[in-house]
Amino acid sequence: MLYVPDNVKSFLTELGEIARFSTRFFREGFLPRFEWEEFFRQCYVVGYRSLPLVGLTAFIIGLVLTMQLRPTMVYYGVEVQIPAMVGIAIVREVGPILTALIFAGKIGSSIGAELGSMKVTEQIDAMEVSGTNPFKYLVVTRTLATMLMLPVLVILSDTISLFGAYLGVNLYETLTYPLFFKKVFDNLTYIDIIPAFIKTFFFGFAVGIIGCYKGYYCEKGTEGVGISANSSVVASSVAIFILDLIAVQISDMFQP
Repeated sequence: MLYVPDNVKSFLTELGEIARFSTRFFREGFLPRFEWEEFFRQCYVVGYRSLPLVGLTAFIIGLVLTMQLRPTMVYYGVEVQIPAMVGIAIVREVGPILTALIFAGKIGSSIGAELGSMKVTEQIDAMEVSGTNPFKYLVVTRTLATMLMLPVLVILSDTISLFGAYLGVNLYETLTYPLFFKKVFDNLTYIDIIPAFIKTFFFGFAVGIIGCYKGYYCEKGTEGVGISANSSVVASSVAIFILDLIAVQISDMFQP
């Protein structure tokens, strides 16, 4: 008989539970009655309140990436291609991945801690007794909000990051704003933009569903709240990297 280590069993079991939890989301998520008010509140919480942190990080990344890339480009005599290189890197990979990781750290932990706190204080059980469907009210609204708002944040992040890159270029030379963005967009294709945008919906789903799962099944009292918040960030980050790997493999199939 094949021996399977306990940690592998635990991992596979939890993976199956998350899959079952996700199936329940698709089964119940689009049935009436939908909690519109809570959904829009969650969009504000996970989207608008995340923008300052995402924007600051994106600006610094765009600026630093340009400054770090310039010496190598100058060494090979292709510094004129800096806007194109930075633009492709930000739009295809750096923008979506870094924004999703920041989103997982801020929102994933927040969802895990919030639902975990509600679980250990029996608020979720109270909602069931009162006739409210806690899964639709807590899980569906938050997961749909993360799926909707992360792509919006990525678009804003890419824009801010490119502005940071523009300033980085102008630290060493004078390049007008229209010319910089012309060089960026002249080298971008739909294959660069569309897959990078589509995969952010899956990143948002992973952050939302994992954070909700960890909080919804939180155990061990108040200690479990911290564990669920921490594990939400770790599991979401790993899921983002795995989804990105899959997305890159699929998008490469459509490369000319």
